[in-house]
Amino acid sequence: MSIRHPIIAITGSSGAGTTSVTRTFENIFRRENITAAVIEGDSFHRHDRKAMKIKAAEAEAAGNKNFSHFGPENNLFPELEALFRDYGLTGVGKRRKYLHDPEEAAPYQQEPGTFTPWEDVPANTDLLFYEGLHGAVVTPEVNIAQHPDLLIGVVPVINLEWIQKLYRDKKQRGYSTEAVTDTILRRMPDYVNYICPQFMHTHVNFQRVPMVDTSNPFIARDIPSADESMVVIRFANPKGIDFPYLRSMIDDSFMSRANTIVVPGGKMELAMQLIFTPFVWRMMERQKKAG
Repeated sequence: MSIRHPIIAITGSSGAGTTSVTRTFENIFRRENITAAVIEGDSFHRHDRKAMKIKAAEAEAAGNKNFSHFGPENNLFPELEALFRDYGLTGVGKRRKYLHDPEEAAPYQQEPGTFTPWEDVPANTDLLFYEGLHGAVVTPEVNIAQHPDLLIGVVPVINLEWIQKLYRDKKQRGYSTEAVTDTILRRMPDYVNYICPQFMHTHVNFQRVPMVDTSNPFIARDIPSADESMVVIRFANPKGIDFPYLRSMIDDSFMSRANTIVVPGGKMELAMQLIFTPFVWRMMERQKKAG
């Protein structure tokens, strides 16, 4: 953790809703005139899209049924920890981009699914902002979770997460239900061993819970909407959190435990604004006092 060079990390699996959290922080940064060094978790995958397909085929041929993007063999965990450590100490570090689609790839004159060259994080940024799969990973070799000053988990209940993945991969990528199901099953061991354990290290967790029947996610026709959901917000350390204020500002919210507030799904971004704006203010105040 760092006073002069703070780090905010959002961690959650694919389709979990981390994009909503990122959008909230972009609004906070713009409103508060904060310059963030943005780090995409996908840029710390070990293989580009073509190489990953080859590696997956090789793993399948070798009898490895659990090859996935979630585990250490296909990610640069030491390099990600080095970035967090170096940025926290000096405000610098190495980053690159993963070019997801033709629109992202066009300015770089590269193929989609490739990485840009490594480059220095821009100088004189106010903080580092990470969004991806592994912002709180701890293994015998690395401890990424120790570095962020604010660590946020975004975790839909598992059936909802599967519905979101099925819907996205079928509608946007043209995959069959069987193909997406195979992917879910293949990556389950890495999900259990490297994704789930992160959420015991996070400072705040957001978990969306649908209020409609999702008992068989593989036949769901659409994703439950925000208005059909509640969001469980759990604080690892509730000291200093003004729960009465949050409840007064968010209609129909309630406390389910001493460290947990539940809000309507449609109010999740409002809750994030109310919760995280003071966090960011305090970060910037400490940074100014440290000179």
